[in-house]
Amino acid sequence: MNGKRYSRQRELIYEALMHTKEHPTAEMVYQQLKPENPSLSLGTVYRNLNVLADEGRIRRMAFPVERYDADLHPHHHFRCDKCGSVYDMALPYNETLDQQALEVSPHLVENHEVIFHGLCSQCRTCMKKTS
Repeated sequence: MNGKRYSRQRELIYEALMHTKEHPTAEMVYQQLKPENPSLSLGTVYRNLNVLADEGRIRRMAFPVERYDADLHPHHHFRCDKCGSVYDMALPYNETLDQQALEVSPHLVENHEVIFHGLCSQCRTCMKKTS
């Protein structure tokens, strides 16, 4: 754990991420854990998410509001342009794309991220009902 001492709150935050597919923001994690952990602060959630990301136990996801993912296997995401929800996409990870990038670039390419954009199924349903 990079010399960091054990923290019960950090483990609660990590467990919350491990048991969701929502790719939550720090605020979402805080709102989920606060009722059963009244001493928890939003600052504590942010600090511990950063520690977990620095340790490589979770992944930071750069959206307009930073989100987190405990699934470290290479995979793609979908972000709804209307509601902002983020979902995993069940598509095969294309390792040949990494190799192609290495061949055309002087950079050391280790992996890539693909984010699909559009309307999620819930927003599409809502739009159909209002049109």
